[in-house]
Amino acid sequence: MKVTPTVIPEVVVIEPKVFGDARGFFYESFNQKAFNEAIGSQIDFVQDNHSRSAKGVLRGLHYQLSQTQGKLVRVVRGSVFDVAVDIRRSSATFGQWVGVELSEDNQKQLWVPEGFAHGFLVLSDSADFLYKTTDYYAPAHERAIQWNDPSVGITWPDVGMAPTLSAKDLAGLPLKSAELFA
Repeated sequence: MKVTPTVIPEVVVIEPKVFGDARGFFYESFNQKAFNEAIGSQIDFVQDNHSRSAKGVLRGLHYQLSQTQGKLVRVVRGSVFDVAVDIRRSSATFGQWVGVELSEDNQKQLWVPEGFAHGFLVLSDSADFLYKTTDYYAPAHERAIQWNDPSVGITWPDVGMAPTLSAKDLAGLPLKSAELFA
């Protein structure tokens, strides 16, 4: 696997070795030992999630204050613009974001460690989004940062329509008003 740090070094793009021919392709989508060696620490995943969303759906920017979650994310059908925002007040990259297109064609994965808000925008007609988490979903601890907070300044791709958001995501707080990590 190829591991490429982003402008926020803790957030990395992972590209598996893909073996393809006229019949199709094969790749190892996850290997615990190789992942831990690439990240440089022992990461254990406890939950796998799968969501399907239509074009223009924007999910996020989510995080959990307790039972914090690191996420290894990928797309197996369609494409999304995936975003991680550093919400660790003590970090040199606090408030900065990273965005990467993940698709069934590029087979890239993104490692989003604990201490980051995460979200994505569906670019294709629909997308199947898979992610592994390091802790269990805990709705009581879930929070959301406003997807279009000008202080964060995410440059979301234009998909030709206004984003479709859940009520929870519409109620996201600006970064300056949100509960964050130390």
